[in-house]
Amino acid sequence: MASTLRQQVLTLYLQNSALDSNVVGWSIYDGTGKDAHTTGDSDEAPYETGLDALRDGWRLIQQPVLIPPYPGEEYTTSFMKYGFLFEKLEDVS
Repeated sequence: MASTLRQQVLTLYLQNSALDSNVVGWSIYDGTGKDAHTTGDSDEAPYETGLDALRDGWRLIQQPVLIPPYPGEEYTTSFMKYGFLFEKLEDVS
């Protein structure tokens, strides 16, 4: 019998490296096929903080590696460095 569990993936970019800091960016991918999210499809984050996602049943599977900026690069903008990756398994039967 085939598994009826499907993975949902949530990436939250936070203000800083603390899991309880505010969400500033996000992406959602739904392997259940119930929802089809695309980048920028909502003006409102799915959660206020990463901790809120944990409280809602998302499992944290990766957090950012903290790398200090090179001297002189402290105020350079680049990629969003505080990305946390979450997953949830949903039954689609």
